[in-house]
Amino acid sequence: MLRFSGTGTTHVGLVRADNEDSAFVGPDLVLVADGVGGGAAGEVASATTAYVVAATVLAERGRDTDPGMLLRRAVLRAQEQVARGVALDPRREGMATTLTAIAASGGRFALVHLGDSRGFVWRDDELVQVSRDHTWVAQAVDRGALTESAARQHPWRNVVTRTVNGRTSERADVLPLALRPGDRVLLASDGLTDLVPEREIERLMHRYDDDTAAQALTDAALTRGGHDNVTVVVASVIDAEPIAGDGTLLGAVRDPANLVDPGAIGTSTPA
Repeated sequence: MLRFSGTGTTHVGLVRADNEDSAFVGPDLVLVADGVGGGAAGEVASATTAYVVAATVLAERGRDTDPGMLLRRAVLRAQEQVARGVALDPRREGMATTLTAIAASGGRFALVHLGDSRGFVWRDDELVQVSRDHTWVAQAVDRGALTESAARQHPWRNVVTRTVNGRTSERADVLPLALRPGDRVLLASDGLTDLVPEREIERLMHRYDDDTAAQALTDAALTRGGHDNVTVVVASVIDAEPIAGDGTLLGAVRDPANLVDPGAIGTSTPA
């Protein structure tokens, strides 16, 4: 059965006081969620979203469930939990998070994406971005109002237009991925991609295995200033027997105080 084998790293960076990023790395799911900078309780939004999405996918483990449908269900539940978090504490009004996740089920894969964290696939020594940034500058590039070069330097480049924000009407990008054994996936918060050029990311992916690449990419962002939280997940697609472990939580989601309701999803708790 096709599944993931990989690792992840997260770092608060060299400027921020707190880590608002969350991640999950498991055989059936990899994800990165980045609490929107400047938003209230970004760590609660990212942690709750990561937890709910991971728990929803784990609840379907071993079943031949369409991964795209599974991720749509997970995002809806995450939106509901973020909305509940605001209702419980109005000081959280405006909290939101990006989400980039890939789920595996029944030998099939799908990606869900909201915001400006990024998903890539590495195949045959080539890195291809499979997510599309939901940002003001990306929309301007699509309209022809900005060039790609100008967008990279624009002061509004981190203004996101779609997030997990408590609105169940918010539209997520969900698309199937035709992954095969030997492919590698890279998910990262913008703390990596804002600072490390894609050519350097490619070089490090080529040079290192998954464990070392995740740390090397994080170190590269820190070397370039580390002005934001940095979260990186690198995982390979393998054809192997299922394993007993559920997966690993990283970042803000490791603190139960950041979860709106740990009992909201009835399944085993991710480690």
